[in-house]
Amino acid sequence: MKHGYYLSLLMSLALPVSAQQWITARQPLDGKWEIQSAAKVKEAGNTISAVNFSPDHWYPAKVPGTVMASLVEDGVYKDIFFHNNMEHIATDPFKDPWWHRTTFQLPAMAPGQVVQLQFDGVNYRAAIWVNGKQVAADTVRGGFRRFTFDVSTLVHAGTNVLAVKVTAPLPGEPTIGFVDWNPAPPDKNMGIWRDVQLLLSGPVTISQPFVQTTVDTVAYKRAAVTVSTLLSNESNTPVTGTLEGQIGEEIRFSQEVTLTPKSSRQLTFTPLQYPVLNIRNPRLWWTRDLGKPELYQLSLQFKTGNTVTDQRNIRFGIRQVSDYINADGHRGYILNGRKLLIRGGGWTDPMLLNATPDYERAGIDYAVQMNLNTIRMEGFWGNNEHLYNLCDEKGIFIMVGWSAHWEWDNYMGAPADDFGGIITPEQQFIAAQSWKDQIIWLRNHPSIFVWVYGSDKLPRPALEQQYLDILRQYDPSRPSLSSAHDNTSTLTGPAAVKMRGPYDYVPPDYWYIDEKNGGAFGFNTETGPGPQVPLLESLKKMIPADSLWPISSAWMYHAARGEFHNLDYYNNAMEKRLGKAVSLEDYLRKAQYLNYEGMRAMLEAFTANRPTATGIIQWMYNSSWPKLWWQLYDYYLLPTAAFYGARKAGEPLHISWNYGRRGVDIINNTAATAGQLKASIHVMDAALKTLYKKDTLITGLLPQNAAHLPALAVAPATGTWYLDLQLEDQGNTVSRNFYVLSSRQDVLDTAKTNWYVTPQTSFSDLTALQQLPPVKLEMQSKLTRKNDSTFASVVLKNPGNNLAFMVHLDIRRQSGETVVPVFWEENDFTLLPGESRTVNGYVHTKDLQQQPAVVSLSGWNIVPIHQ
Repeated sequence: MKHGYYLSLLMSLALPVSAQQWITARQPLDGKWEIQSAAKVKEAGNTISAVNFSPDHWYPAKVPGTVMASLVEDGVYKDIFFHNNMEHIATDPFKDPWWHRTTFQLPAMAPGQVVQLQFDGVNYRAAIWVNGKQVAADTVRGGFRRFTFDVSTLVHAGTNVLAVKVTAPLPGEPTIGFVDWNPAPPDKNMGIWRDVQLLLSGPVTISQPFVQTTVDTVAYKRAAVTVSTLLSNESNTPVTGTLEGQIGEEIRFSQEVTLTPKSSRQLTFTPLQYPVLNIRNPRLWWTRDLGKPELYQLSLQFKTGNTVTDQRNIRFGIRQVSDYINADGHRGYILNGRKLLIRGGGWTDPMLLNATPDYERAGIDYAVQMNLNTIRMEGFWGNNEHLYNLCDEKGIFIMVGWSAHWEWDNYMGAPADDFGGIITPEQQFIAAQSWKDQIIWLRNHPSIFVWVYGSDKLPRPALEQQYLDILRQYDPSRPSLSSAHDNTSTLTGPAAVKMRGPYDYVPPDYWYIDEKNGGAFGFNTETGPGPQVPLLESLKKMIPADSLWPISSAWMYHAARGEFHNLDYYNNAMEKRLGKAVSLEDYLRKAQYLNYEGMRAMLEAFTANRPTATGIIQWMYNSSWPKLWWQLYDYYLLPTAAFYGARKAGEPLHISWNYGRRGVDIINNTAATAGQLKASIHVMDAALKTLYKKDTLITGLLPQNAAHLPALAVAPATGTWYLDLQLEDQGNTVSRNFYVLSSRQDVLDTAKTNWYVTPQTSFSDLTALQQLPPVKLEMQSKLTRKNDSTFASVVLKNPGNNLAFMVHLDIRRQSGETVVPVFWEENDFTLLPGESRTVNGYVHTKDLQQQPAVVSLSGWNIVPIHQ
């Protein structure tokens, strides 16, 4: 069904129903909604929710969604992300509640039919009416809570009305927040931001299904599955029936039960009691870098006689997740008995919480394309399960938990202490209930490997104990983490992860040589080399043409907030290392080089330093609005060069430069031992004169491991120099990596390290890149369409005697816009004189908008070509 609902209708809602037959269905209420400010509506909820009420001058709205998102779509506010337009939007219209109203149809229903109304998320308070009757008042509060109401006696065949009065969060209420990532939306994300649906069933309902799995992690020959669910008798009479379960075609199990009136009971099927749940030769769920993410289907149904009263279908994966602390005191994670390096980025939902399925699909496909295995969701958990389903299917781990937004008074809008801003009994109640609701909602997704219930800080002990009790009861199947910072809890001990920066620009060698803060050791839950300035095409969508150059305050509005409301460290490093930018074009080519170089180095350092390094989360992964900071691809889905640096660093078999040892690393990021590999090292001076060449054979490189070749014997005494690395497996080139290096080192000023950056006292000299003459490449491109994709195969040759640097390919519509999402095998690469390369990529054909595709070539010193 739409939005990835896992249940299908057992019968059409249009069919007549006999007295012995109940409708069992999940009916989303995502059709026609209308909204209006309560300041402009005089009528009360009982009147507004009546069928004969006619909304006058109400706005069309989307649910799930926020008030602001609907008003933008309706054209009330235009171009809110361009320049500083959002600054001029008044917040007063959102201080009053906003009405949300919709109608829905129901067929005639048999006696005993149960109709429940379920809200997966309302931000922040809601009063609810159905057909003129109030269902709930201010007990509906908390943006991450879920509520279900029995409305069986309030609904009828034909047209029904639902009206919801939504109030925005007040200061001090634990709501959705963006911390220092970007400005806050004017409406504070008020609205029905997650799904609303009707749950139709007979007298006995099935809820809270849960599948837990354990795996034989030695031989992978056996797995044990435990299934539980909650049965509720909504009627006034006892009901006896059978709960039946089925996994695939062969595994069937059942249990008879009698439920007293208005009672609930949890039923559990264990492998000990039901040997059929001991599965031989299971198909295991793996992250994409370790194997295939296999999935199973569980069907549950409750029957009285031969009549089904309710059913649920649950997709799950057989896998076992655990954590460990290594000899150095750093936490790591184990999947199916195998240690793996967490490699990912911090995900954010769009600022208006209006992500589309295509947007989320592009984001997870990009994670696969970048050779990552994880996203971290801090306080943004999606407006439905679609994102989680994608990660289940693609083999992407999810690290999910609360946001630092609740932990600081300037973001919370209320006092905070050493344990954050969740202080009062009311705040703690909302936080704990929200935690419970999210755990129950999402716990069947194999992609979720850890619950994180603190970010910058620990929750206060009393609240942490509530979190732990909830986890013990509702999900003992996976690890939890008390904080994303290296804090120590009195209840659970050290978090054993780190959050010590950097968040601003640092040079590539930082990740290799830093041993105290964010360097490549332990699990760094959020860090990165700072800004990732986007391409010109995106800049033009956020900054006025007359403010594009020189850099102006219009740029800064689209920087991050707090200490990051600038580009100072980034621009200083650009000037010192690459030379002062003389034009916008010059600035942007240098920015993309910094993006690529910095991201590649960080991820290479962590993969090379296993097992000392256990995890790295790039801060951030994507963008909630058009900005200059913390993004591997921008708000418009256009990759920055950091995207391709990440992809390069995560190659299955990879060769890289170690800035710390000043030697070469051979890295195996796969789950299999590598055969005989040949590493080729080629050192050149700035004039491309060969100074050193050597081939080295490496045999039997273990999975998730690295071989470290000796420090490089030869390098130029002065100036910029080049390092060309290639790795062959069985004669096939599997990795090519090109570095621009300097005889003058980047030197860190470690004495001045703070929580977000380590400054520099000296900078590498890469200014020879400014002298590269223009290069005209020979290009042949071929475009083909297959199924829903358009593929590009591009053959490039450098016919001259000069370096072709940061060669960049795009697939564009004939009208000129770059098509996104786009998936290139590689990009922003370098071609030596005489070198040829074939590069393949593709886009989704629908994104061409029925225009012909054009391959576009550009780069640092490349004469542009469009074919």
